[in-house]
Amino acid sequence: MGVYLSTPKTDKLSEDGQNDKLKFGLSSMQGWRASMEDAHSALLDLDNETAFFGVFDGHGGRVVAKFCAKYLHSQVLKSEAYSSGDLGTAVHRAFFRMDGMMRGQRGWRELSALGDKINKFSGMLEGLIWSPKGSELKNGLDDWVLEEGPHSDFDGPTCGSTACVALVRNNQLVVANAGDSRCVISRGGQAYNLSRDHKPELVAERERVLKAGGFIHMGRINGSLNLSRAIGDMEFKQNKSLPPEKQIVTANPDINVVELCDDDDFLVLACDGIWDCMSSQQLVDFIHEYIHTESSLSAVCERVLDRCLAPSTIGGYGCDNMTMILVQFKKPVSEKQKADIGEQSAKAIEESEIQ
Repeated sequence: MGVYLSTPKTDKLSEDGQNDKLKFGLSSMQGWRASMEDAHSALLDLDNETAFFGVFDGHGGRVVAKFCAKYLHSQVLKSEAYSSGDLGTAVHRAFFRMDGMMRGQRGWRELSALGDKINKFSGMLEGLIWSPKGSELKNGLDDWVLEEGPHSDFDGPTCGSTACVALVRNNQLVVANAGDSRCVISRGGQAYNLSRDHKPELVAERERVLKAGGFIHMGRINGSLNLSRAIGDMEFKQNKSLPPEKQIVTANPDINVVELCDDDDFLVLACDGIWDCMSSQQLVDFIHEYIHTESSLSAVCERVLDRCLAPSTIGGYGCDNMTMILVQFKKPVSEKQKADIGEQSAKAIEESEIQ
């Protein structure tokens, strides 16, 4: 569902980056939608040994997705659990922290700064999409001091966002997900889902929704929301007798910790605008077809977006905003390869001296 344009916006926001361990490319496109509600984070240098990637698919407005893209990684970084090496706990707490930070006068002010339209009754805001750069990382590391003001009782925005993030540290991969964005790894060419799409029809999700006082109609929570976990959506988190993880809609992420191995080719994080059109294995196969021939990883992502874009809005699929991050694992050079490279270099020098 949604409001569509008469012609799709196919301009893409793309980016590439790399360090000695990872190489990434990303691309996002508004498509047929009347506005762009996706946001993303791509930081090779969360710290000296950790990279952070995230996709955030907004609904009801884009401001929560923008807020997560701006602040979620910094809350992971400043966590005591992160300092002790427990990445899973750090990112788990950061998801819940997003909801807390968006409340009250301070939350209102921060959300207002990210948007250019505001509805004072619903807390829904609109604005341009935003994604962080590495140089801006430290700007989010403040104490988030509570403020007094006319919006001190603000419960937070009624719009919301999915959040699917991946942290890579050495051979450890930590994936956290709330909502229906998805993370997939290619291991020896085989696609493995590292996250689960949180939909109301899942048994555990349905039980939580009903116990918290909600209902499901036509696959939508309380007849409106077609996913069961998200950051924001405060109207579904008002039961004061229940903890955050047991509300009708919860920001509680699934955490998946994976040890990377030599068979791992690449990692994909993408919003459901991609997964509505391609299965996990179809996308992995498509990437393998082009990853060695395209000039950059972002160009591969752009190919995927064009592949998924529908020719018209009649069917619905292929009409959503689309965002995709592709992370390639650089293979370590073996001792034999180093020896071969050294031998080839020595031979080249010898030949040049003869000439």
